[in-house]
Amino acid sequence: MDDRRHSRKVGVLDEEGMELKDQVISIRRVTKVVKGGKNLSFSALVAVGDERGRVGIGKGKAREVPQAIAKGVEAARKSMIRVPLAETTIPHLVKGVDGAGLVVLRPASKGTGVIAGGAVRVIMQLAGIRDILTKSIRSSNPLSVANATLDALRHIRNPEDVAKMRGKAKGAL
Repeated sequence: MDDRRHSRKVGVLDEEGMELKDQVISIRRVTKVVKGGKNLSFSALVAVGDERGRVGIGKGKAREVPQAIAKGVEAARKSMIRVPLAETTIPHLVKGVDGAGLVVLRPASKGTGVIAGGAVRVIMQLAGIRDILTKSIRSSNPLSVANATLDALRHIRNPEDVAKMRGKAKGAL
């Protein structure tokens, strides 16, 4: 990973008229061995978010890097999810698994910042989470870690919904 990652605004608006930002998580050069030699292409893993609780990841593959990124952005826009936030953090501890990737997300007090690295940091920032403690265990593959992070974010439950389901007032959890 290099420090040349910059989030940029995507030229399109989502359904609610919010401006989306995208950030490249990883770019890999891949080859397919064929009868005449090797076919070279690029695979790009991209995250897209509105920094207000919506985030998605996508993978694009093409012969040129910009085309692969564009395909990844389009795939990420289609797979966006809504993340319930508790001010600047998440409501509760949650774990996400994908293949060999395991990611643990813990809520943090205001002012802590995003304590994460690689794919997890990118996804947290694009989701609008400002204070969180994370730990990526087992795999360091960016695709597995990104998918595990999204799996964890999918399992976050809104405190109001949990209270309603249990038949209790929100403060009595």
